Amino acid sequence: MTRDPGPTPPSERITSLDALRGVALLGILVINIWVFAMPESTLTNPTSYGDFSGANYWAWFVGHVFAQNKFITLFSALFGAGIVLFTESKERKGQDAVRLHYRRTAILIAIGLLHAYLLWYGDILVAYGLSALFLIFARDLEARKLAGLGVAFLLLFVGLRLFAALSLGAEAVGGFWAPSEAAIRQEVAAYRGGWLEQLDHRVSAAFNRQIGIVESFWQIGGTMLLGMALYKWGVLTGDRSRTLYRRLVGVGVVGLGIVVAGVAYIQANDWSADAALFFLQFNFVGSFLVAGGYLGLVMLYAKRRPDGPVTRAFAAVGRTAFTNYLLQTVIATTIFYGHGLGLFGSVSRVEQYGIVLAIWAVQVPLSVLWLRYFRFGPVEWVWRTLTYGEKQPMRLDN
Repeated sequence: MTRDPGPTPPSERITSLDALRGVALLGILVINIWVFAMPESTLTNPTSYGDFSGANYWAWFVGHVFAQNKFITLFSALFGAGIVLFTESKERKGQDAVRLHYRRTAILIAIGLLHAYLLWYGDILVAYGLSALFLIFARDLEARKLAGLGVAFLLLFVGLRLFAALSLGAEAVGGFWAPSEAAIRQEVAAYRGGWLEQLDHRVSAAFNRQIGIVESFWQIGGTMLLGMALYKWGVLTGDRSRTLYRRLVGVGVVGLGIVVAGVAYIQANDWSADAALFFLQFNFVGSFLVAGGYLGLVMLYAKRRPDGPVTRAFAAVGRTAFTNYLLQTVIATTIFYGHGLGLFGSVSRVEQYGIVLAIWAVQVPLSVLWLRYFRFGPVEWVWRTLTYGEKQPMRLDN
């Protein structure tokens, strides 16, 4: 067996999987922009801040129905698949896959902590890393067992939420659904201030999210387990039939109907806190189906145009997803926070989508251009170098 400690070379990457990761990464920004630009509570309750009428309502509606939870679900599934992909690759080379996985994951968690406390509380890397520490032990299970375990995790998560809704009612959503005006004013002032002023909100928000991983593990872990199963079934790698992927698109349409039904439910209940957790479950369930639909669409297109410019562009973003995820934070916080332009709380939902398009317009061509000369994104290079304990070749001509 080869003892080559390095990562998978570009020539051996799975283009369709990279393209799907790129689509997921770009789609995540459609929702993350809400909490880059506005108070944290708007992520769950859009009525808590800002204009929510006319075009701004429809901007939220489109984002909620087509993007919220959908792309992060895809991204989480792909992260789970990556655990299997990484360990399989290391085992084929005769290396200690588990040791490398733990080292790799510890570095991910460290970067995530820096991201959360220094830049943006909405970090997902810490939650992924902590979940991966446990899920490594499931990597050798058959796909069917992985899927069953994943579904069990997700059902437990939904069950806990519904139990809280039935037993506690409005108390279950605490202050995150309808924070006081004073709390919102304080948050807006913090992020319009300098970096030190921002710590007033960011540190507590990041800490609360990380404490919440105890509960969200069932959601994140269940999704990752499904991703492992889908990878082993060949669904994420484009190896299944076009018929299967068309069926996934059909499933996605059903999911859209469930999400829209949730909107109708919460509006019928006048966006009350008592109905909040029930409303969120409509989107939670529907998002898995919609994410499946997006998976089907990307794979169908990748099968049709495997070397087309669109497929290659998405794949380039996917290959540099770690760098692009952090770059989104750097760009967005520079636009919205006080150390930059200080636009926090003053950009409408419609205008936020213009900023999303502008960031995409930077990230997509930059990713394509970068990979013409380099093997990895800069953050990916640092991650791999620290994981393998030796400097990795960066330029393609090395």
